Formats: sequence, C-alpha cells, structure tokens
Amino acid sequence: MDTENGADTVEGTSAVIGISFGNGNSSIAFPANDGKVEVIANQDGDRSIPSVIAYVGEDEYQGFQAKAQLIRNSENTVANFRDFIGKSYAEIDPTYSHGSAHPVEQDGVVGYKIVMSSEEDAQPEFISVAEIAKRHLARLKESAFDFLGKPVTGAVIAVPTDFSTSQRQELTSIAEAAGISVLQVIQEPVAALLAYDAANAGAFPEDRIVLVTDFGATRSDGAAVAVRGGMYTVLATAHNYELGGTALDQTLIDHFAKEFEKKHGIDPRTESVRSLAKLAAEAEVTKKTLSASNSATISIESLAGGFDFHSTINRLRYEMLARKALDNVALFVAELVKKAGLDVLDIDEVVLVGGSSHTPKIASRIESLFPETTKIASPATSPKALNPAELVARGAAVQASLVQEFEKSDIVESMQPVVANAPHLSKPVGVVLGGGSFATILEGYTAVPIRRSRTFTAPKEGGDIVVEIWEGESEIVTSKVERPKENGDAHEDDEEGNFDDDDDFEDDEDDEERKKVVKAGTKMADVALKGVKAGAQIEVIINITAELNVIVAVRELGGQVARGEIEGSEIAK
Repeated sequence: MDTENGADTVEGTSAVIGISFGNGNSSIAFPANDGKVEVIANQDGDRSIPSVIAYVGEDEYQGFQAKAQLIRNSENTVANFRDFIGKSYAEIDPTYSHGSAHPVEQDGVVGYKIVMSSEEDAQPEFISVAEIAKRHLARLKESAFDFLGKPVTGAVIAVPTDFSTSQRQELTSIAEAAGISVLQVIQEPVAALLAYDAANAGAFPEDRIVLVTDFGATRSDGAAVAVRGGMYTVLATAHNYELGGTALDQTLIDHFAKEFEKKHGIDPRTESVRSLAKLAAEAEVTKKTLSASNSATISIESLAGGFDFHSTINRLRYEMLARKALDNVALFVAELVKKAGLDVLDIDEVVLVGGSSHTPKIASRIESLFPETTKIASPATSPKALNPAELVARGAAVQASLVQEFEKSDIVESMQPVVANAPHLSKPVGVVLGGGSFATILEGYTAVPIRRSRTFTAPKEGGDIVVEIWEGESEIVTSKVERPKENGDAHEDDEEGNFDDDDDFEDDEDDEERKKVVKAGTKMADVALKGVKAGAQIEVIINITAELNVIVAVRELGGQVARGEIEGSEIAK
C-alpha cells in the first residue's frame, strides 16, 4: 500500500491501533514498524474526527459530514454521547445536547428518537447510546482498515480517569460488538504521557512529576503523574464539565451576536435553532484561526432575518472576551496541584492535551503559575510539539504495540486494581552518612516494590561510620531577593503614564524567591560499618518489598557489608 502518510511502513497481514474516543472528537493512531506512531486520517482526510452521527432519511453520516447537519437537521444529529455510555438517564447531563438530538429514556435505556426514513409520515425510531457508540467505533475501525489496507486485530482505547468500572465494561462490550478486539482500556492522561515520552524521551523517561491537562471540546480533565523508574503513578485527578472549547466558543458567539443585534435588531442566538447553529459553527472556526493568526474574519450568509453577517476580530480582543474562561483554566490547574498535595515547585513539566490547547493564551496563563524551571509542553511554547489533539490516540497506539503479543489473560490480570494501583512512597527515602546532610535515594511517589542504590565517599578520616536511613520532608523556603534599581527608579512608567496590565509589582519592596528543600524528617534505622578506610566508596542499597518491608544493605566497595531490615513500614500508600 503506497501512501504519503506512512501507512506503507506497516508490515504483516494485520494491525493494532490506538483509539481516542472523545466526547467531541475522536482519533486513531497505529504503531509503524520503524518505532514511530502515525495518526490515521478517515475517508474524508480528517485526523480529528467529530464524534457525531447524523441521519438524513436512510443515509447515515459521520464526522464532519454529520457535524454539518447540526445546522439544518439538528434533531436527527447525535453529538456528545460518549459520556452517556454505561449510565442511567438520571446520571447523565444533557447540557451539551441542546443543539442536537436530545437524549431520552426508553425501558430504562438512554438513547435518542431519530427519524431514519425518507417517508413523509415516518415516525422517530429509538436508537440507544450503545448502538450509536457501536456505529461510531465501527466507522473508526473501517477508516483504519481503509488507511492500512489490512484488518485491525486489536485496539487500546483511552477514556477519562472518571470513567467508572461499569462504563469501561460497557465500552468494551460495545467495541467488541463493533468488531474491535479490545486489548486494554487505559486512562487518557497516561496515554498522552506515553505518547509524549515516546516522542521525546525514548524508551526510558526521566524521573519527574508531570501535570497532564486535557482541555477538550466540552470538558477539562487533569492528572498529576509521578514518573519514577519508567512507571507512571497517578497522584490526583481533576475534572471540570463546564470548561472546554465550547466555553471559548461561547465568548465569540456572544460577541458576534451582540454585534449583529446592534446592526439589525435581531439576536441570532434566540431567533432560531438554525441561526444559533450557524453562528456556533463559524465561532469555532474563528477560534481555531485565532490560535494560528493574529486576526480572523467571520462571514455568514443569511445568519438571521435574511441578513448576512461579516466581521473581523483580532487575537487580543478575543483573549479579553475569553478572560473569564482563561481565568478558570488557570484556576483548574492550580486546584489540581493543590489536590495532589503538591506545590508548584514540585511540578517539573506540564503537558497540554486536547484541541483547545492550541489556544496560545492557555499556555501563557498556565506558564505564569509555575517557576521558569517548569517546562510547558504545547504548540505555543514549542514549534516542534506534537499536536495536542492527537496525543491520546498516539499513546494508546504505543500501548497497543507493547501489549499486542501478550496473552489475553495476562492483559486482564495486569489491569486488576491490585496491579494497576500499585502502592507508592508517600515521602522520599534517603540517608545521612557520618553526620552529614540528607541525601535522597528514593524519590517520593516511587511505586513499590523498588530497589535503588547510591554510592558515597567516606569521610577523609575513615573509621567507624553510621549510615542513618531517614524519611525525607519537603519544605518550601522563602527568601527576599533585592531587585536592582535602574536610573534611580525601578518602576518608572512610560511616556504616557501607562503600565502593562500583566505586570504586578509593589513599589519599594523586594521580590520573594521560593525554593524547595528536602531534609531529614523521620529516622527509620541505623546501619554501622566499622573500620572504614579513609576516602573509601560506600554503596547504600535500599530495597522496599511488595510487603512494604525496607531492607538496607551498606557496603564498603571491596570490603565489608552490613545489613538491616525494617518490617511493617508505613512509608507507602
């Protein structure tokens, strides 16, 4: 198979894929034989595929073709249905269904009343959410087959962290009914981080704490993840079901609606369902344009009352209109850090995920929350950044490539709570050697069981040395930093007497500098070495078992060995 997208690099007679099944958009990726991951375009050439299905008579449309039906055929167009999977009618929130087919309940099942016939007297038929999801997944599988030219034998599907066990089971059953053998259902932030590390860190990512913030179409999700020894431990998650791309769209909808009403005396938001759908569609396009350009033009034929609408807006104006939503983004991230019991100084990296992450101001607002040492991974901060809308699908494909040779029973066993939710250290563990300062050997949030070692140099005088094993304590130390003053005035305003609104300072005060310091907290054990040679190398090995016993071995390289064990330790959670 010869394509320009890398499909010809896949060998064999079958393939595995990764699926990001989003509430607003879905995407598919596959692991190529060169170790890279490629995103699959559907039959219309789209890599980000709207999770929308529309019916016009007997014809079924999906993707952007279906999304276009929201303007002229909204009552027979189903959108934003992913989060309804595996839920009762009382549990669902139909907020985002007001511009499309509205969910209903029939015989205890959530679904939609859709006209699927071109007959004049055709009556709506009930179609369940499960059936809608099955048809959507079947089309994704068909798109993968058309692109790859070979059958899909398995898939890893990524879902939000708040998907319940029953929802995961229901999704697996739906996918199986669509002809997709589900290898695993994994969490979206872990999938995104897998893709990011596979592209940037190689096979073994460095130890760090990462915030994965997913700003999607209708919701925002976040996770604080500790990366330790190549293992990912989710420390905390957060969700906001009212903060997403639609919140940004709404600021533009309101702005242009007011402008149109001022000119023509008609509010297109209330004039008709069709006028609102037209405005919403163009507002979304305008938002995407402003992510890449400093200005955008909107043009809608016969928006309302027979009047056309044309207008322009620049990025600065848009960011001012969206200030409340952008403030909520910053608040969402700050609350996630707090929920994880961390300080912003603990965060080494923030990875932005989801289509809304293309908005440059989102990256800059998040960047302002953290010290300069924290890396912000987004298209706005790095031109080489992967498309944030594709990270989850890429990560699911990476995981598919890792587990495709496993036995089904092994995969199921690996996803049991006792395995997937491995205990981890609540604090760092390290040593104080010969009365010196605390030195970390195992970072906090390291999953157990674990074994690590570190080598130290003995004091020059040698002799008997006591190696103390301690739990560490993190502390934020604040100090004053005097700012240099130039030309006798550190805060001289410009010629017009104006200040930048983004600058916040206090006259005649010094800046504060915050640093994270790890020191000895709770002593766990002593291990002594006698008669150590002056300047000898001493290796300290700490082994924490699955039963949370701490085994310590201290040895002089080329010489004696001393051991100790702490039973029933409570250092993990």
